[in-house]
Amino acid sequence: MDKTPRNDLPSLSIRRPVLILVVNLLIILAGLAALLAVEVRELPDVDRPVVTVRVDFPGASPETMDAEVVSLLEGAVARVSGIDTIRSASEENNGRIYIEFRPGIDIDNAASDVREAVSRVSRRLPDRVEQVVVVKADDDAQAVVSLAVLSDTLTEERLTRLVEKDIVPMLISIEGVADVQLSGNRQRVLRVSMDPMRLTSYGLSVSDVAAALRQAPFDVPAGSFRSADQQLIVRADATAVDATEVADIIIRDPVRVGDVASVYFGPEDADSLSRLNGSPVLGLNVLRQANSNTIEISDGIMATVDRINDRFDELEVVVTDDQALFIRNSVFQVLVTLGFSMAIVVSTIWLFMGSLRATLVPGMAIPVSLIGTVAAIWLFGFSINILTLLALVLATGLVVDDAIVVLENIQRQHADGMRSRAAAVIGTRQVFFAVVATTAVLISVFVPISFLGGTTGMLFREFGIVLASAVIISSFVALSLVPAAAARLVKGGDTSHLPAPVARLGNAISDGYRRSLGAVISHPWLIVAAALLFAGGAGLIYQGLDKQLVPPEDRGTLRVLATGPDGVGVGYMDRQTEKIEDLLQPLVDSGEAQSVYTVVGNWDPNRSFLSIPLADWSQRERSQQEIQDDLRRQLSAIPGARVGIWGSNSLNLRTWGGGLRVALLGNDYDEIFAAAKAFAAAIEERVPEL
Repeated sequence: MDKTPRNDLPSLSIRRPVLILVVNLLIILAGLAALLAVEVRELPDVDRPVVTVRVDFPGASPETMDAEVVSLLEGAVARVSGIDTIRSASEENNGRIYIEFRPGIDIDNAASDVREAVSRVSRRLPDRVEQVVVVKADDDAQAVVSLAVLSDTLTEERLTRLVEKDIVPMLISIEGVADVQLSGNRQRVLRVSMDPMRLTSYGLSVSDVAAALRQAPFDVPAGSFRSADQQLIVRADATAVDATEVADIIIRDPVRVGDVASVYFGPEDADSLSRLNGSPVLGLNVLRQANSNTIEISDGIMATVDRINDRFDELEVVVTDDQALFIRNSVFQVLVTLGFSMAIVVSTIWLFMGSLRATLVPGMAIPVSLIGTVAAIWLFGFSINILTLLALVLATGLVVDDAIVVLENIQRQHADGMRSRAAAVIGTRQVFFAVVATTAVLISVFVPISFLGGTTGMLFREFGIVLASAVIISSFVALSLVPAAAARLVKGGDTSHLPAPVARLGNAISDGYRRSLGAVISHPWLIVAAALLFAGGAGLIYQGLDKQLVPPEDRGTLRVLATGPDGVGVGYMDRQTEKIEDLLQPLVDSGEAQSVYTVVGNWDPNRSFLSIPLADWSQRERSQQEIQDDLRRQLSAIPGARVGIWGSNSLNLRTWGGGLRVALLGNDYDEIFAAAKAFAAAIEERVPEL
């Protein structure tokens, strides 16, 4: 027999146990260090880079907005490289352009390119266009956190000014926040209410008053005086800070503005309303940037809200919706499942090994492999999320397989009379290539999942690579740490301590397997036919199964969207929304819902949106889906508005319309509108429950 020492991994683990122990400790340290630095989120990063251009044009009709503003901006934005799709929406007073870039495009660079493109055509826009805003997010995206600002002492215009000047900048400065949308805000404006009879008596028109007002209240730079030692800037101050000063403006000598009109300061007309449980509030919706972390944003906002409430005594900021709450609970539940799976695996090993020392050997492989996988997660730039944690849960059983195979073969060598060190070396060598082959097969199964296309591929990319990484680390641990530990912990008699019931059960299973194996070998074609039958039956059943990317979820929040007839105003929608609030109030009274947060007219005068955060899952008997189905029947009976209710999911794939989006193309809006109505009627006829 060749007595020359071999330098393979099993021999090295026996001859240099301290080296092997240090290497495995380094794997654990790397995993612990990565655990402190790795990002935590609900799902892998599946966001596509989206940039929104929002433009306000007071008084413009949808046709004017589309022809004079949106089309011009679309043409400029279309020249930006890396764009996948562009879509736009033109409404009364405002328009929005949504630019979706190809995956992998840096969102910051994309937003800079869009801003540059918009600035090149900004001078060609109509003079009355108030602002063009570029946001690094989908402007229609669901807010990650919604806030309500209440005050018993401040007027609406003072509260609006305080929120815009102090609170909004504090929120926008939080890392990952793309924009903060306000609803229910009322600016302080100067009102000039003209008397038609007085105008007529002086022979004036409204345009004469407007021209006088347009020319008067300006700060005009008038140049400078310069000497050898100093320079003085000259400014003509014509700003009116008091209503009486505006009333004294001369329209045509000797007629002044105050002679034909009443001048006073007051809140602007409401173009949106916000309520919390029926009480007026000022609403704040925080939008996150694409590729940002919801949990980190939520943590930053909660800390900022505490600072705001401590700083301002005259107002209170209340959190009405927080998407991170469900994410935290989901991650926690998966961690609990991971702990249970580890306990079950170790208990099962101990039950069938019958020895605590023998159980410790594969038991050590589990934490080393799983903690080391966290280092791989950080190295690949992934995050701790539900799918990567699910991969760790599945890996709990896989990582221990190699260790058990190695340990079982070492114990068999013990039973044949070998000493501990020799049994560890020979036993590990015999299964070395079997472990490597098993690892290679598992990698070839899991890694291709990461190369799927579309959203599915982006979703499961981290899942496949994390599983493959766990298997690779576990095979190294099984071929290094396991033989080193087995040589010192496992004795030849460690397999003789099985409980009698377990031993009898094992013998019965072994005998049954021996007999069934003989029958299978004797009738191979029968087994092949049975396998084909099962495969065919599975294929037929698959055709009839429902197919969806994500299952229904109880995220603890319901959302309602009401749309009124075209052309109605905020007042009409406010009355319709009050009927919806009356239907939702019993949920708050019964404790099933925490509150009802309402926004009317924020996006369009004929739309209102309601958010209903439900009570904690442990404090209600009905699920979100059951409450939603019950409310849908009641909301559909409200006249004068089309009302839909839905619950969001992890990927925000479904909306209240069911998740199917159809675009009708044409050259005439009237023809498209008629076709759209006919198409909607046909769908409702075929699917009445819609």
